[in-house]
Amino acid sequence: MKKLMTLVAIAVTISATSNAFAHGEQPKHGGIVQESGNGISLELVNKDGKTTIYVEDHGKPVATAGASGKLTVLKGADKSELSLEPGGENTLIAKGEAKLGAGAKAIAAVTLSDKKTASVRFAVK
Repeated sequence: MKKLMTLVAIAVTISATSNAFAHGEQPKHGGIVQESGNGISLELVNKDGKTTIYVEDHGKPVATAGASGKLTVLKGADKSELSLEPGGENTLIAKGEAKLGAGAKAIAAVTLSDKKTASVRFAVK
């Protein structure tokens, strides 16, 4: 019986790990990844005072030329909104300083040049 329980635990762990990788939710740039309902994933990266969002569609980079968006940051009672502009290749850059300290929540709303949209919520730890 103990052997069976161990095998079940291993199977559950492998299944959970496989699902995480299959959905492309692993950060490639050291940020936080969230996937929208239509397969577009956004990775929020905040380094050296610069906030960047990497855009992928089912794991493949999406060109952001002609894309736009807004990043809303909530921290306690504070709320700030920053525009997102193309930064080259598959990135969008927040214009201004995003205060993404521990406990902050961020909502990214993006419209790509082909009019596909993605809206996701990030929780900063």
